[in-house]
Amino acid sequence: MQCLLYFYGETNPPILMKKNIDTGLLTLRLTLGVLMLLHGIEKIQKGTSFIQQSLTDIGLPAFFGYGVYIGEILAPLMLIIGYRTRVAAIIYAVNCLVAMLMVHSGDIFTLTKHGGWGVELLGLYLFGSITLYFTGSGKYALSFGHKWD
Repeated sequence: MQCLLYFYGETNPPILMKKNIDTGLLTLRLTLGVLMLLHGIEKIQKGTSFIQQSLTDIGLPAFFGYGVYIGEILAPLMLIIGYRTRVAAIIYAVNCLVAMLMVHSGDIFTLTKHGGWGVELLGLYLFGSITLYFTGSGKYALSFGHKWD
């Protein structure tokens, strides 16, 4: 895909710029994957007792807390390597929604003192993963020919 850029008042022929969507998708996959994986590593080091307690407080079984390892370790690794990106993106988005509702529900309809959305970081993770669900992995991925890539 190519895009022509015309500069106002330019008398020379237009500058031809080539889009590289696959590189953009790789950058998004790596960014989302690495940033969430860091949260997962923290859960490995410190455990999931906070999450399990939060679950039991709302009447859910504590073992659901181990699902955080799927959302913060497995899904990010799948995004990083580009394997079944759309599946990983769904898992990642669900993980973000659960975190938003369980831990940050009081911030969803608020603004920070600087005018940002109260859950803007989680929002970026969430909508970035939704974007990957719709776009797929791009060609710079371990697997890119399957419908779930």
